[in-house]
Amino acid sequence: MTCTNPTCFFCTMKEPNKLIRKSGIKRCFKEMLLVDEQERVLILSGLWHIAMNQPDDSEFPSLGIFKCMVNLLHKSINDNSWLLDGQNIYIPYYAAHIIGSYTMNKFEFAEKAVESGVIPPLIDLLRGNMSWVEQRVAVRALGHLASYDSTFEALAVYEEEVVKLAMGLASSCSEVVYKEFVCIKDASERVKHHKNLITRGVGGLDDENRKAEEWASQIQCWSLHLLNCFAIRGRSIELICNQVFLKDLSSMWGGLVNHSSPSGIGLIRILCYTPIGRTKVYECKEVIQSICNLSRSSDDWQYMGIDCLLLLLHDMNTRYKVLEIASTYLSDLVELQKLGERSKLGQKITKALLIDWKNGKSRFKNLEVDRILKEIWVSKVDKNRKERLMSDEKLEEKRVLVCLIKQQANHSFWLGDIETAVMKYTEGLNLCPLRLKKERVVLYSNRAQCYLLLNDPDAAISDTTRALSISKPVNSHAKSLWRRSQAYYVKGLAKESLMDCLMFINAFVGGDKKKHVKIPYYAVQMIKKLMDLTWFFTSARSKLLNETSPSTDPGSSKEGLTNDDESPMSGKSDYFDFDDQKLHDF
Repeated sequence: MTCTNPTCFFCTMKEPNKLIRKSGIKRCFKEMLLVDEQERVLILSGLWHIAMNQPDDSEFPSLGIFKCMVNLLHKSINDNSWLLDGQNIYIPYYAAHIIGSYTMNKFEFAEKAVESGVIPPLIDLLRGNMSWVEQRVAVRALGHLASYDSTFEALAVYEEEVVKLAMGLASSCSEVVYKEFVCIKDASERVKHHKNLITRGVGGLDDENRKAEEWASQIQCWSLHLLNCFAIRGRSIELICNQVFLKDLSSMWGGLVNHSSPSGIGLIRILCYTPIGRTKVYECKEVIQSICNLSRSSDDWQYMGIDCLLLLLHDMNTRYKVLEIASTYLSDLVELQKLGERSKLGQKITKALLIDWKNGKSRFKNLEVDRILKEIWVSKVDKNRKERLMSDEKLEEKRVLVCLIKQQANHSFWLGDIETAVMKYTEGLNLCPLRLKKERVVLYSNRAQCYLLLNDPDAAISDTTRALSISKPVNSHAKSLWRRSQAYYVKGLAKESLMDCLMFINAFVGGDKKKHVKIPYYAVQMIKKLMDLTWFFTSARSKLLNETSPSTDPGSSKEGLTNDDESPMSGKSDYFDFDDQKLHDF
């Protein structure tokens, strides 16, 4: 069928003559508001696809696409009857998304967009003048504009309002999306254009919910990115450091759907680079606790948690208050060698903890902190100094003796004498040279299992963290990951438990990629439970139902102790009712 419309956008796109083509596209952008509403939505949908797939192509930005999008946004915001006419309801989403795509990579396009006046209508969308769907694409586009020095100042004119809006959006997006979309079980009662945009008209209720979770998480991550752009330039630090917001911030994470985003901890670390930020962060106990938990996890952003604590410890105005909480956590990480591209982290942690340690004594008045610092000095610094002179023969003697003690401890464990087993593992650890890392990994991990059975999850977390810190590579010892996951679960730290459980499965499956390895049933069950507990909308659902999420103790499993061949055994759990079975070797 031949098109009879001389100004048809799609026919113009096929025009072989470049000059005629460019002239036609430019005219189409100028006359977009005059086009039939159904054709206009088709054009915007096509531009959306092109912008997504070719964000660095300069053709449309040079022909006035930004001015066209600004005109469409102004019309959508100021003329409600026009917005609700037919397919026009989709226009603001597409327009803001197109702006965001073209400003994502090139500052030249961002400058052109700002000159075209995109900021005011985007801020209108950010205010929530329409819905959370439009807020999502608005905060995305504004985040891109804020990331370039050449366009930041144009946005900084609205600094206070933009920062407050981004803070509010980051804190409330999960509740808004859950209340206005996810909790509506009847698909026919959900906003039609939201459904169509979220799933492109394909899929049922489950698909819509999964995509809505991804979008809600993106809203939060992009809002935090926008705040990062101000904070990294030293702007609005006091405003961002609102205690209520900091508390919310400490619980924000990208989740599994946005695992590449540092989310809340990324912004917290930026704040910790400023004196005001450090003061405000240390005053919020929830934030410090969250950072400490992150520092002892297998999360990709573990190093950021450690960075924050080191920054706080090196500031004498915040050091002593933070040390009272953080010393317990950081003492388990003093042997950490490499985390990502960061090397010798353990040495940096040790130096930060022992700044006040002079002549074998601490100047710290807190007795518990003093005990921890003394233990670090004796077990690492002093012991390491003495072991440098140890001969190879003496080292081998120690290794044999440690293995004998470990066997005695294993025997006590299987007899059910857990307290004696703990004493024996402790004896082995005290005797074991620091250089025998493989043996120490086993001793720490086995003692952690004993602590689980003695209902002491804190001690289990400490020992497994020490084992994971000296394992090669870091955080790779499967049984320690599984045991720490259980301990975190008992303490109600579902996110940390989930990260360890996922790493356990990764280590389990990744041992021999040539074989078809079956994931243990108990690990699958744990993942299912943790996925529900860490669901992005969990707190929103609880708030809406006016009740808290139930916390169930999964119990601890009396799994087999680690031997030299490192073949983990599953065991019994009060919660999962595991069968005794031997798992595949790693």
